[in-house]
Amino acid sequence: MARIALLPEGSVSHEAALHLAGHDHQFVHYKLISDVFLSTARGDSEYSVIPIENTIEGSVNLHMDWIVHEVDLPFQAEWVFPSIQNLIGRREELQGDWGSIQKVMSHPVAMAQCMQYIRKYLPHAELEHVSSTAEAINIVKQNPGRGWAAIGTTVGAHTHGLDILAPTVTDHNNNFTRFVLIGRKPLELPPSTAHKTTILVTLPEDFPGALHQVLSAFAWRRINLSRIESRPTKRKLGSYYFYIDVEMALDTVLLPAAIEEIEAIGCQVRILGSYPSYSYEFSLADSNGRGNK
Repeated sequence: MARIALLPEGSVSHEAALHLAGHDHQFVHYKLISDVFLSTARGDSEYSVIPIENTIEGSVNLHMDWIVHEVDLPFQAEWVFPSIQNLIGRREELQGDWGSIQKVMSHPVAMAQCMQYIRKYLPHAELEHVSSTAEAINIVKQNPGRGWAAIGTTVGAHTHGLDILAPTVTDHNNNFTRFVLIGRKPLELPPSTAHKTTILVTLPEDFPGALHQVLSAFAWRRINLSRIESRPTKRKLGSYYFYIDVEMALDTVLLPAAIEEIEAIGCQVRILGSYPSYSYEFSLADSNGRGNK
């Protein structure tokens, strides 16, 4: 049984980890994402669950920077999970009156995913950001009678014994989050037909057209790139690396040759991992309306 570090019980990370790994492993919950990373880096856990990208909000840059700059833990798997948020509180406090909700709390990313709903139904409410959806639910639990509500998961509501005042308040039905499992060795998981390799490419400073040549190394081999994103190297202004997701395992013939070609023009290449990729079969039937508004 592996120890897997992740954000608090009842968070989207918790739901996503249950989806990937079930109940066969020991989950170790932390309030802060930095503590999740450090738990695995110092050996208190074997793996960490890290959300790195969202359909609506894009990349989670803080988490990506931790992966690149703070720890050296390769990707062992990635999976996609629907980020379905709910309005959570005490039904007896609501009494059918949305005006009784004085404050809504959640993680800033989760809050941003629900702003259309908030503007329409809770425009009077104060909004407060906290470190996770699970923390928001716990704060509401600890403060009865104040008209506070949280945006969070079904698991979080059940964990803390609160009511789902309105289900599925997320603004878009196609709201998914991409998670990665990082650790020093592979975790035994169900077989997957899809594999990815993630690399970081730093261009030489005195080589005009280097990015074009990097992309050409993949293009003429017909290697598909599902993501390419620039991030600052943090060494000096104007210095960037490129974060690239390649839809191919590293143990093929074509990808190592492409990497050798990139290195030959003076680029630095760091491999963040080659790993199985799991999609999520999602039906709109799972998102059955907006509940009682």
